[in-house]
Amino acid sequence: MIFSVSDVERTKAFYENLGWRFDIDVVEGDFRGVHFTPPNSDASILFGKGVTPNNSGSVQNLVLGVDDLDAARADLIARGVNVSEIFHYPGGPFNNTLENSRVTGRDPQGRSYFSFASFEDPDGNLWLLQEITTRIPGRLWDTPQTDVATLATLLRETAEHHDHYEKTHGEHDWWDWYAPYLSARQNGSSPEEAAAIADRYMEELLPVLSR
Repeated sequence: MIFSVSDVERTKAFYENLGWRFDIDVVEGDFRGVHFTPPNSDASILFGKGVTPNNSGSVQNLVLGVDDLDAARADLIARGVNVSEIFHYPGGPFNNTLENSRVTGRDPQGRSYFSFASFEDPDGNLWLLQEITTRIPGRLWDTPQTDVATLATLLRETAEHHDHYEKTHGEHDWWDWYAPYLSARQNGSSPEEAAAIADRYMEELLPVLSR
């Protein structure tokens, strides 16, 4: 999700306070992009200045899936965030077509996906906490498992490609280069592509002086 904000520092502090992982803050001229990732999420947000053609106002109904709505609300409230009471949609999740589209209290049947709470960031971007206790079949990605022999081969390959980088760059922690390389290879990149990704990661996030 990408959106513009009126005060980048204020918004950055807000999401840091939520305990979300801060990934990067890029500034180039009039552009500024700040990247955060919610805990245990595969999806992230990007906000700042110049990240969208124009700011059409606040974004509505950004959804965060949580497995315990009460605990999520309590955590946010403890961080000073103004969180709504728990509510449900009588017409079903996200159905705002009814006159009274939101009713206070949990889903009467206690169904997964049907109970919500909401909060806003400083620019009025609205987040919905959706309680998901049991996912619908087919809604989970399978996590591929790498056997030990394959992992050993991949680590040897990583070391071989890192050797060139280590000889041509200043002092750095080898694992910072290994991590993006291994991740890229496991996601289908070729060794050459993975090495380029690892080099770029070091250049952008962990600047290392070339020898």
